[in-house]
Amino acid sequence: MEENKQKLFSQLKDLDTEQRNTNTREIDVADSLEIARLINAEDQKVAGQVEKKLPAIARAIDLIKEAFDQGGRLIYAGAGTSGRLGILDAVECPPTFGTDPGQVIGLIAGGKEAVFRSQERAEDYESNGREALRDVDLNSRDIVCGIAASGRTPYVHGALKEAKETGCHTLFVTTVPASQITIDVDVMIDIPVGPEVIMGSTRMKSGTAQKMVLNMLTTGAMIRKGKVYENVMVDLQLANQKLEERSKRIVMMFTGVDYEQAGEWLEKAGGHVKTALVMILAGMERGEAEQQLQENNGFIRKVLQERTMKSE
Repeated sequence: MEENKQKLFSQLKDLDTEQRNTNTREIDVADSLEIARLINAEDQKVAGQVEKKLPAIARAIDLIKEAFDQGGRLIYAGAGTSGRLGILDAVECPPTFGTDPGQVIGLIAGGKEAVFRSQERAEDYESNGREALRDVDLNSRDIVCGIAASGRTPYVHGALKEAKETGCHTLFVTTVPASQITIDVDVMIDIPVGPEVIMGSTRMKSGTAQKMVLNMLTTGAMIRKGKVYENVMVDLQLANQKLEERSKRIVMMFTGVDYEQAGEWLEKAGGHVKTALVMILAGMERGEAEQQLQENNGFIRKVLQERTMKSE
């Protein structure tokens, strides 16, 4: 046990996220405006680091899209802030893109309780990560994305090892350099943000970097799946009044119909924005519109282009 503690101490001592930030050593005596300025100055560095990893992010988007094509799921696994960010990204996909709630899943060390109250010890065992994936019936069509600022979280390593052994593709989002990572994955997305404003507080720059990357992963995969027309979400679910009114506005914006007509078209389309748009823009009945969308993998633009070619 003592040997394990010494090993962990040595690992943490060398991690970039555990170093002191030379730019913020006087923050304890700064006034509120200076504190905000220092934090903001460090945050501005994050986007530049993410930019350097865009090719890896693009490769990850392709693998996620391939998993979805095969009926697989994207499963995030993380602890603490990293785990909560994975859950946040997962739960936002259904209302944003009309996905099944089971298509993107977020797992956190310690389970649901850890979302609201820290369960620190739960991250210390690889077996917990393995068990979490078994509990969601992991299969080889799924893709697993580990999220760990430090890159060393045992729970995350266990999940990634279980995924590899199951035949899944694996991704890893971390905020230390890849040279400090000891696990093998298909796509490494390392965003070395450097020392935090407050040493070791990885909910700050590290959390910001992770959120940016996860947004790109799911948004990119959903765009590749035809969930967007031009730059508008058109596969959203009419789950509340706000989304109902947004849906009407989208139909009005692309077709020129008025408010009442938009509501009528959405009703004819079974509340499906994409179907309503194709019905109006291509002059199709609901059944034909749904069939054309299916044949064109959900892409409205492809349906319309095909319709134009046939009419010429």
